[in-house]
Amino acid sequence: MIQVHVSKRLHTAEGPMDLVFSGTIEQGEFITLFGPSGAGKTTLLRMIAGLTTPDSGTIIVDGQPWFDSGRRINLSPRRRSIGMVFQDYALFPNLTVAENIGLALPREKRGVIVGELLEVAGLQELAGRKPDKLSGGQRQRVALARALALKPTILLLDEPLSALDLQMRLKLQDELLRLHQRYQPTTLLVSHDLSEVFRLSRRVFVLDRGEVTRSGSPTEVFSQSKISNKFRFNGEVVHIKPSGVVYIVHVLVGQDIVQVIASEREIATLKVGKRVLIASKAFNPLIMPLDE
Repeated sequence: MIQVHVSKRLHTAEGPMDLVFSGTIEQGEFITLFGPSGAGKTTLLRMIAGLTTPDSGTIIVDGQPWFDSGRRINLSPRRRSIGMVFQDYALFPNLTVAENIGLALPREKRGVIVGELLEVAGLQELAGRKPDKLSGGQRQRVALARALALKPTILLLDEPLSALDLQMRLKLQDELLRLHQRYQPTTLLVSHDLSEVFRLSRRVFVLDRGEVTRSGSPTEVFSQSKISNKFRFNGEVVHIKPSGVVYIVHVLVGQDIVQVIASEREIATLKVGKRVLIASKAFNPLIMPLDE
């Protein structure tokens, strides 16, 4: 369990801002921090990692204080069981894929752990290549494998997929879910992508100007509850959930999430990431895939 209760005075382009966060995260949870740029999301990750010092508060991980302003405890980043992945990957250009993954590992364990991660991440054929010979998606998989090499308690992801195109983002979201299920790190993701939040997160904290304005499951936080008696719009399927004999399809329309009930016949043509048309006459919405 991770207990984070911290505050930090920030100086932003819009003036001073107080970042205040208080939350408890269960072991193995996948959490997303969502909100506009400058809301304090990355700073919160940096405080958990020990790269930025809070002004006050506590960070307790599995009963161990990583930070406690009252007791003047502040573990260095090297003493915190953290894996981090950034948008720019931060790979060492002069090292191969295998060397990047195994860089921080003890020599006696390096071969076994690197071999396992190369296999799990589908990187065996790329082990001897250097980063400049890899695609963006391949570099991101190397960065994820490296972050997991030391089997960290917490995995911190700062918009790691935002620079990739939609098809590659969807592929790597699946990869990230698979790695999370295998290694079970407690994961905190910073993201601006609602589709990504729905696909990956168990819970989401929405930050705005340093404050948590909403929290809960993605459905609770983002679902559109308004009812219209006649509409027609396009959107993207972000989540499909069985509910008895029907399915609940969550569709991203602009910046809103709309829930639509679909039959088993309708669901056969739908999948996450699919562009769809939602249309309604009276109160019976129809959902159908758009031609690609």
